Amino acid sequence: MTLGLQACDRPLSVAYDLALVDLDGVAYRGHLPIDGAAPALAGARAAGMRVLFVTNNASREPQAVADQLEGLGIAAQAREVLTAAQAAALTLRTRLEPGAKVLVVGAQGLRTAVVEEGFVIVDSADDRPEAVVQGFGPQLAWADLAEASYAVAAGAWYVASNLDKSLPTARGYAPGNGALVAAVVAATGVVPDSSGKPSPDLYRIGVERAGGRRPLVVGDRLDTDLAGARAGGFPGLHVLTGVSSGRDDVLAGPHERPTFVGADLRALLDPHPAPVLTADGWWVCRQAGARVNDGVLELHGDPGDLDVLRAACGAAWATVDAGGVVDASTVPELGPRPR
Repeated sequence: MTLGLQACDRPLSVAYDLALVDLDGVAYRGHLPIDGAAPALAGARAAGMRVLFVTNNASREPQAVADQLEGLGIAAQAREVLTAAQAAALTLRTRLEPGAKVLVVGAQGLRTAVVEEGFVIVDSADDRPEAVVQGFGPQLAWADLAEASYAVAAGAWYVASNLDKSLPTARGYAPGNGALVAAVVAATGVVPDSSGKPSPDLYRIGVERAGGRRPLVVGDRLDTDLAGARAGGFPGLHVLTGVSSGRDDVLAGPHERPTFVGADLRALLDPHPAPVLTADGWWVCRQAGARVNDGVLELHGDPGDLDVLRAACGAAWATVDAGGVVDASTVPELGPRPR
């Protein structure tokens, strides 16, 4: 059975009562606003949708994130921000009692989250910590990774806030927490438990905190945001303002596919059509169409049109799920370009 795009005949902000919104690439880009994000979120709230900002970033504290959002015209309070640092600290609670010693490798946001869950922070493997928790911090050095390696090799439980290999900066993509975790893994052979996306735990914690009954995940990365949505059984909206493109949607495996696609957060305020298969083998979404013929993706309509992207997803996903092949070289960039 194909895991395809779904139709929604009402605005998403009406059909769903909680949006679990990623930050960088969705609500903002680095320190810059994304066109339409602020009014779109305000409109979604006005329609009755609650918003919880859910991020794999473990370096900053929730208040700092809320302050940045407010500076971009997006209403936010610290309690509406859930970070991977908070999720990692909650993961520690599943096996450790308050008062347990934890070696923290990361920035202040992670240290604060660990303390708030009642643990005692130590800075040396010689203190015999029961766990090592690692999150991204731009100040991390070889000595920090070495200390983590010593503790993990000695038997400490290893937990990572997330495994993102890269992170966006104003100058491009730089090594993320996953790249730094890989150094400890290489030294110890121990793979950490991770509470961040694509694990669905972050979303489950968010739903429990916000109390949503019909949650919708909103993200820009297929390999983290949307993969986490699929893993947790949550519907997901992929917006094209960040890392993953419309072409990536077409080529996505079942574990990363979105439920809806949109140009940006304004997609929350719209109904969403879904492609349907016609008798002549074309997948059609309103006036747009696509089919796969001998592995070649053929399109009808403007490649920059969202409906062409939706039709292409229908055609490609059905082909792959039936055991066929789509030649990636025949798949162009699709969907509106981010502004």
